[in-house]
Amino acid sequence: MEVGPPFPAGQPVPRPLATPGPPSPWAVVAAAVTGCWTVGLVVVGQLGGWLADQVLLASGLDRVVWLWPATVLFTVLLVGAPALTLALLPRSAAVRTTGRTWLAAALALGALGLLRALPPVHHEAYLAALAATAALAALVLRVLARRAAVATPRVPASAAPRRAPASAATLLGVTGGLALLLPWVWLGALGGLLETVLAGVAAAALGVLAGALLDDAFWSRFTVGEPPRPARLVLVGGLVAGVTLLLLAAGVGQSGAQLPLLLTLPPAGFALAALHAAARRPDPAGPPDAAPVGSPGAAPAGPSGPLPAGPAGADGREPAGRPGTGALRPAVRWLVGLGVLGPLAFTDPEEITLLLASTRDVPFWVAAAAGAGLAVAAVLAVTYGVLLGRGRRPSRRMAGVTAAALLLAVGVVAVGVGQPGLHGERLFVVLREQADLAGVPGTTGRAGRDARVAEVHRRLVATAERTQADLRRDLRRLRLDHTPYYLVNAVEVDGGPAVRAWLSRRPEVARVLVSQRVRPLPAPAGRSRGTAPAPAGPEWNVRMLGADRVWSQLGVDGSGIVVGSSDSGVDGGHPALAGGFRGGDDSWHDPWNGTRAPTDQGGHGTHTAGSAVGRGGIGVAPGARWAGCVNLDRNLGNPAYYLDCLQFMLAPFPAGGDPFTDGRPARAPDILTNSWGCPALEGCDPGVLGPATAALDAAGVMVVAAAGNTGPYCRSIDDPPAPYADVLTVGAVDRQRKVTLFSSRGPVPGAAKPDLVAPGDEVLSAMPGGGYAVLSGTSMATPQVAGVVALMWSANPALVGDLPRTRQILRDTATPAVATYATRTQTCGGDRNITGAGLVDAYAAVQAARG
Repeated sequence: MEVGPPFPAGQPVPRPLATPGPPSPWAVVAAAVTGCWTVGLVVVGQLGGWLADQVLLASGLDRVVWLWPATVLFTVLLVGAPALTLALLPRSAAVRTTGRTWLAAALALGALGLLRALPPVHHEAYLAALAATAALAALVLRVLARRAAVATPRVPASAAPRRAPASAATLLGVTGGLALLLPWVWLGALGGLLETVLAGVAAAALGVLAGALLDDAFWSRFTVGEPPRPARLVLVGGLVAGVTLLLLAAGVGQSGAQLPLLLTLPPAGFALAALHAAARRPDPAGPPDAAPVGSPGAAPAGPSGPLPAGPAGADGREPAGRPGTGALRPAVRWLVGLGVLGPLAFTDPEEITLLLASTRDVPFWVAAAAGAGLAVAAVLAVTYGVLLGRGRRPSRRMAGVTAAALLLAVGVVAVGVGQPGLHGERLFVVLREQADLAGVPGTTGRAGRDARVAEVHRRLVATAERTQADLRRDLRRLRLDHTPYYLVNAVEVDGGPAVRAWLSRRPEVARVLVSQRVRPLPAPAGRSRGTAPAPAGPEWNVRMLGADRVWSQLGVDGSGIVVGSSDSGVDGGHPALAGGFRGGDDSWHDPWNGTRAPTDQGGHGTHTAGSAVGRGGIGVAPGARWAGCVNLDRNLGNPAYYLDCLQFMLAPFPAGGDPFTDGRPARAPDILTNSWGCPALEGCDPGVLGPATAALDAAGVMVVAAAGNTGPYCRSIDDPPAPYADVLTVGAVDRQRKVTLFSSRGPVPGAAKPDLVAPGDEVLSAMPGGGYAVLSGTSMATPQVAGVVALMWSANPALVGDLPRTRQILRDTATPAVATYATRTQTCGGDRNITGAGLVDAYAAVQAARG
């Protein structure tokens, strides 16, 4: 009689499977070598790419858009070739799976890494693209896995033993992810609302992608025996998973944000392996592991007996539909998703920079969070491996309690010792119409200059009030916090890409820029202090300019002139500066931190102010008085706060006052020293501050600015305000009158820059706390030129506000300086674009001013 099929009609008949044997030694060696090669290449490539980014940033060179795409594509090729070999050649299913998984992870790295071509300033756009790319990659992997499963034999569910509940493994995955997130909640800070939401979506998509890479079919290749031997699964499977997670981590985050993940994510592979071993462990309360052959529920018999209970056959394919398949996927998603959320949401990639590495700033705290995350990941790997991999079956209740405790801990840390709240970027909206300052009287002298400032202020405010009315009304209606400006007709406003798109379409808006904000630190960065002794007399740079001779022989020390300093602040209690503070309620402004008295944490502003007006031998014009404003916080700025200080200098106002209605043009300083520049990284474009310096020039306020420290490259004077024609731009020389290699140089379109050079190498000046320090840079040279102008105007008050005549005297009396070149071919169009008119001569300039 005819025998019916063992399976219902329409279902595929399984092929006989044999128990898999161990992989050959050469395959194991090849896999180990490929893994070590992958780890080394990824770490070196990611660290090298970030360092290259930092060198370009420190050098002031343009960002190389193709740097990261080229780096990741090179990595994909060098990792993908050996991984593809492993995926095709060995007979061992485990080795082939290793190769396929690493190849898929390398391709994911390539797709994700290409997104770093997006400018870091547009972080929301990057996060949205990251989420979409990761979700698409996960979808592709799932489709491929389903197609592979169609032709795979199926085993009836009744043939397999009961497994531990999947929910316990999921809860333990949540616990591990929260533990990895905890250091970032403690030491980091969130950005804006949209930025935070997009970071969460991107982290979820990356968790799904990790789940697609490390599904049950992956783990089954490292599972031998039934129940499985946990040591092989945890050690071997954990190593392979760790390399996979390393490849995934290398593609996550903008330049710098991925570095912590290279430490914290790979060890999680061992924890996931232990969770898989526990999830597959039979439930002692359930039925026996297997039914006898031929009994109801037994596995179908092959020629050599029943099909094995293990998941992998000699052909290396996972039987589809097996109980427990997909049980670990939620755990992978939660653990990896929460693990990557920390660096994505709680750090600003633009602040992970070597420029902030000299103090306990963001790079320090990112390194601390990464170190803590590595320790947490190691503890998770060991704890899960010991408790779960050696026979402890996970309890759903205990797993739930542990996850709830970690969630509570994250909340307590976030609200307690963390930095709660949102700290996102803002938008800087520049309006089309700027004030018409043509025809402002060019009167000079004290009275004439004050009249000019008043007229310029009146026109600026009137233009801003008229043209901003509709925009400000709509912003109030939408409850968008905003700050109006008049020195540049502009408004800073809260908002993300949607608000930016709406603003850009308005007819009165010229363009919308991103106004960067620094995120708070878990502890102050520390106050910079100097350790050098106070000078016994005039310093070498003061003597080189001849300023000491101006004091002693001409009897001029800058009295009657006010110098405005916009910088990191000024230590108003320093012995060299305390006596020169102008005082009153309108001589200090701090838009960053709202301090009410002169103070300085970074030290840069105290040093520069000391070189301009400091007493005791460090300042060029020790008799001049000073007013101060904070436009740098932790050495970073943005278009709005740079403008805040320039606007305050045109018409100072009391603390808490309204610049539009409470400004006092008659109290405007005479000269402004500006040892800063606003690069694109901080949100500026080349012309954003142009209307501000033009207005100050029309008002008769001399603006002196640093050329920058991005030499010896030609055309390196490029960050506002240094390139502007109405700004007195200063380069730096050393003790031998040679232009320093770091001093930026021209040519600059439409202007001859730098205008002059001054001593800027190893200059001694004041530091917060009463000390002194030696610093180098065009920042140090700039305030000395401002001091020389103060001496000139003090010697001849009729020159106050006469900017063309003052500039001409400085150029005519300058002495030669020695140009230096990076190479013989990089002449920058001539010495004029390196030395300017030459080295400032204070003595000759004051004599000419008197004449």
